[in-house]
Amino acid sequence: MEKTIEDPPTSAVLLDHCHFSQVIFNSVEKFYIPGGDVTCRYTFTQNFIPRQKDWIGIFRVGWKTVREYYTFMWVTLPIDLNNKSAKQQEVQFKAYYLPKDDEYYQFCYVDQDGVVRGASIPFQFRPENEEDILVVTTQGEVEEIEQHNKELCKENQELKDSCVSLQKQNSDMQAELQKKQEELETLQSINKKLELKVKEQKDYWETELLQLKEQNQKMSSENEKMGIRVDQLQAQLSTQEKEMEKLVQGDQDKTEQLEHLKKENGHLFLSLTEQRKDQKKLEQTVEEMKQNETTTMKKQQELMDENFDLSRRLSEKKMIYNALQREKERLEGENDLLKRENSRLLSYMGLDFNSLPYQVPTSDEGGAGQNPGLVYGNPYSGKTTFPFQLEGPSDDICDHTLEQQQMQALCLNCPICDKIFPATEKQIFEDHVFCHSL
Repeated sequence: MEKTIEDPPTSAVLLDHCHFSQVIFNSVEKFYIPGGDVTCRYTFTQNFIPRQKDWIGIFRVGWKTVREYYTFMWVTLPIDLNNKSAKQQEVQFKAYYLPKDDEYYQFCYVDQDGVVRGASIPFQFRPENEEDILVVTTQGEVEEIEQHNKELCKENQELKDSCVSLQKQNSDMQAELQKKQEELETLQSINKKLELKVKEQKDYWETELLQLKEQNQKMSSENEKMGIRVDQLQAQLSTQEKEMEKLVQGDQDKTEQLEHLKKENGHLFLSLTEQRKDQKKLEQTVEEMKQNETTTMKKQQELMDENFDLSRRLSEKKMIYNALQREKERLEGENDLLKRENSRLLSYMGLDFNSLPYQVPTSDEGGAGQNPGLVYGNPYSGKTTFPFQLEGPSDDICDHTLEQQQMQALCLNCPICDKIFPATEKQIFEDHVFCHSL
C-alpha cells in the first residue's frame, strides 16, 4: 500500500462497528482507466459534521480494518456547513498513487477517530474492453473486424508486455522514491534533533556564562572586602607593634633580675621535662627579686609598686604551672594506658607497634613537634613562649583565658565516649576511635 508523508489516524475498528450511511459517495464508476486522475464525489448527510483530520481512502474489497488502505487524501472542510453546496464535496486522487492491478476497490470516508462513516460501491482500475460495447455489423465486416481484432490483440499483447515492463520500472521508481522520502524524513528528524541539541547547549552555555559572571562579581566584591579587612588588620598590627615596642622600651629600665625572670618565664613552656628545674630556678629568682625589692624600696618608690604587682602575678603563674603540671601527669598516665591498649590491639591484629608509619613524639624532641599554625606554639610539645606581659592584672586575666581556649583547641574529643586527647596524640586518638568499631 502506498502512503503520503503523514499517515492518517487509524484504528482497529471492524466492519460491524462502522456507520456507512453518514457520508454518501456519488457518481462512482464501475471502472476507472489507469493512468488518469480519479475524482471522488461525496455528500454529507444532515446530522454529520466533518472534522479537520477526516480522510478518504481507497480500500481493496474485503478489508477488515481502516489500516488496510491503499492510498488516502485529506478531506477539505467546507466554510459553511449550512449551505447546500457545502454538503457536496470532492477530492481528486492523482494517477501516480492509484492501484495498478484489476482488483475491486471502494472509497471509504474515515473520521479522525478512525471510524468509517461512508463507503462506495466497488470499482476496478482497468482499460475499457470489447465486452462493454455492443456493435451490430455484417458478416464481411465481422471477418474484417476479427482480422483487425487479431492484429489489435497482438498489438495489445505487445502493449501489455510493454506496460508490464513500464509498471515494473514504475514500481521500482516508486520504491526508490519511497526509500528516498524515508531517508529524507530520517535526515530531517536528525537535523531537528541536532538543532534542538545545539539550542539547548547554547542556552546551557549562556546560563553557565551568566552564573560565572555573577560568581566573578561576588568574588571581586569579596576580594575588595578582604583587602579592606587586611588593611585594617595590618593597621591594628602596626599599632600593636608600636605598643609592644613601647612596652619593651619600658622594660629595658628594669633590673637585671627582672630580665632574668622574664627569660625564665619565657622558657617555662618550652619543655615539660625541664619544668621542675625551671620552677626551682623561678623560686630562687623570686626570692632574689624579693631581696632586691626590699633593698631597692628605699631607693625607688615606683619600683615597689611594680614589684608588688610582679609578686602577685608570679603567684598566679605558679598556680597555672601547678595546674598544667597536674594535667600533664594525668595525660601521661592516660597516654600510657592508651599505649598499652594500642599495643594489645596491635598484637591482637598481628602488627608490631614499632613498625607503624607514625609514632607519638616524646617530650625529648623539644620544639621540633610544634604546630606551625599555632600562635604561641604547642604547650604539650616542649618549650614555648608564655603569652603575657608584666604590666597589670587585666592583661594577666586575658592571657589566662586565651591559654585555656588554646588548650581546648589543641584537644581531640572522642565522639563516642567523650574522652579527651591532646592534638599531638592524633594516632592514639584514631586508634581509640577504631577500638569502638571492633
